[in-house]
Amino acid sequence: MAVAGSVGQAGQVRGARDLTSGPVGRTLLLFSLPVMAANILQQANVVVNAIWVSHVLGPAALAATFNANLLLAFLLGCVSGLSMAANVLIGQAVGARDPERARRIVGTCTTVFAATSIGLALAGLWLAPQILSAMGTPEAARPQAIAYLRVILFAMPAMFFFNYFQMAQRGAGDSRTPLYFSALAVVLDIGLNPLLILGIGPFPQLGVAGSAAATLVAQTCSLTLLVGALHRRGSFLIPRPGELGG
Repeated sequence: MAVAGSVGQAGQVRGARDLTSGPVGRTLLLFSLPVMAANILQQANVVVNAIWVSHVLGPAALAATFNANLLLAFLLGCVSGLSMAANVLIGQAVGARDPERARRIVGTCTTVFAATSIGLALAGLWLAPQILSAMGTPEAARPQAIAYLRVILFAMPAMFFFNYFQMAQRGAGDSRTPLYFSALAVVLDIGLNPLLILGIGPFPQLGVAGSAAATLVAQTCSLTLLVGALHRRGSFLIPRPGELGG
């Protein structure tokens, strides 16, 4: 795997594609193909999970996940905007061969994402019933929707940081590594869905909350492995304690 590595003296990022040289069309195509593939995998994951929930648990459970996922999609959309801003700033620093600026940006962004994700997760866990009532969730689906939403919100910090690290790597010129870890997250999520929904083998039977738990486990495992890979390479995307907060 080509993992975005540390920034050298000249600002070069080991393991990343140099987007400032070579034919523009070919360079952009090679960079964008892994991004498109990762997006396709994420959409396929959503579809497969919906199939499992609807076929095993029925329409009420599917309605529960749909209502909860509307809120999740809104929050992830906000995070994607923040991630894109971080992506642009990191890309500018890397392109300018300014490693110190890149480290400051990563430190600030990491602090902001930590505070935002944990704050939203705690607020959502507390306000889940009120949020679903305001969204007009059908009464038949309400108990399952609350159970599903609370697990998904508990997974939010891992999901936020996974999204952020993928965008940051792309800003550093590496679009392949996010694809590899996205594929891992999707495979884990799809594989764990039936196990946790139905309680197959040693796994608990969680019903509709099992689908959310599968996402929690998949995102947390993939994020942990990604951070470990970046740390082993000494990547500037993993800020040191003194760099947190910019």
